[in-house]
Amino acid sequence: MNKKQYLLLWTIAMPILAWLAYFGIPLDLGEPYSLFLGILLIGSVIAAVHHAEVIAYRVGEPFGTLLLASAITVIEVALIVSLMLSGGRLEAVTLARDTVLASVMIILTGIIGICILVGAIRYKEQVFSLQGVSAALVTLTSILVFALILPKFTPSLNGSINNPLQLIFVAIACLVLYITFVMVQAVRHRAFFLSPETTENKNILPSPPTVMETLISALLLVLCLGIVVLLAKALTSDIENVVLQAGAPKSLVGVIIAAVVLLPEGLAAYRAARKNRLQTSLNLALGSALASIGLTIPTVAIVSIITGMKITLGIDTKAMVLLVLAQFTIVLSLATGRTNVLQGIVLLTIFVVYLFAIISP
Repeated sequence: MNKKQYLLLWTIAMPILAWLAYFGIPLDLGEPYSLFLGILLIGSVIAAVHHAEVIAYRVGEPFGTLLLASAITVIEVALIVSLMLSGGRLEAVTLARDTVLASVMIILTGIIGICILVGAIRYKEQVFSLQGVSAALVTLTSILVFALILPKFTPSLNGSINNPLQLIFVAIACLVLYITFVMVQAVRHRAFFLSPETTENKNILPSPPTVMETLISALLLVLCLGIVVLLAKALTSDIENVVLQAGAPKSLVGVIIAAVVLLPEGLAAYRAARKNRLQTSLNLALGSALASIGLTIPTVAIVSIITGMKITLGIDTKAMVLLVLAQFTIVLSLATGRTNVLQGIVLLTIFVVYLFAIISP
């Protein structure tokens, strides 16, 4: 095994610099400083996922992908709740729904589409464990229906706002399914989610981080997550102004949040696909999709009930058509245990259509 440098200088400096910059907010230095804080926010998100990857590599698969998915979800929830509680001009009622929908569409069609396409271009075909992917897709399909589709067809307050009883039911259903999936992935059927490369290429994999490196990464991960929450709350009004001044649909905020949060996860999945480790890419992508909706929706539901804030979960007909198409296509694409270039292009086409429908409704 070769030795790899895990504690990169920029991943250490980024959260420290972000914390220092945060205490400069009361000075009110104007838009350039807000832009600087936005860059630090994105950098802190990427640094957080890097440190989560270090810890994940130490603990091994499939616990590593679970840890990464959890870190991503913490960041996503922090951004959503910060914007919801800000009292700004954005539609907090639909923010959680729009963000979760954007996350799922970006993962299923964007990230997985790119991974399949890149892998197919380099290797023509790639293989993966069909049992693990099938388990993830079965769970994801049920959660998507419970959280985003069923609420559209059930009686609600004022015709669209979900009442507390509905939110509690959806939250419990999502948590039960997600926790069951985690137990299957981590305990009962762990082998379903292991890539063949984990046993075939041990001699070329870098040595895992030391205990000290892992502990330092854990501390830096906490610092990164903390500053992401604080900066997200501080930049809420600036995000609102950018979207509203551009005349863009308010649902675009959900896409922005999802894109920022999923950027480092997408890069990790892309790198794995280029190394012919599609199983790892799919573990990362589908695990993030499940965590995004299976943990975010219950958390937001609890916040809504505690604060008395009204939210709606059901998506409109256009979004429903695209979501069902994406889920149907991904199920067919991954049904044989092999992927090729056509599947990647089809998924990416759906992703482009989704973005076009957001920008030009």
